[in-house]
Amino acid sequence: MYLFETTGMLMLPETAARYLVIHWLMFQMGGTGPMLGQSPHFLKFAPEKVPCAMGRYAKEANRLYGVMDARLTEVEYLADAYSIVDIACWVWSMTSEWQGVDIAEYPHVKRWFDETGARPAVQQGIKVPE
Repeated sequence: MYLFETTGMLMLPETAARYLVIHWLMFQMGGTGPMLGQSPHFLKFAPEKVPCAMGRYAKEANRLYGVMDARLTEVEYLADAYSIVDIACWVWSMTSEWQGVDIAEYPHVKRWFDETGARPAVQQGIKVPE
């Protein structure tokens, strides 16, 4: 939120649109960020397989993709227009296979993922770690 407040970028200025961005940013902060970030540990990297944890994280990852897919049936981007929310959620979607998710099962997320990933700024951004 600091980034969009200080730069004035990737945030919609109108009050209703602004709160829609904040709404979906909270979804990312409380859902996709922690859950999609932790699921690869249990599903791919943990030295000890814990079936209960594996099932819980795979189920929650798929639930979160389902929420995004339902939203993306109505709009092109999560908060209507391209915003910081799409960037914040898109990054976690890069490792969907590690999260126990077949992104093809979520066609609207797949469309959004491909279109967002094709944006020149996103392509430039994913090269930064190199």
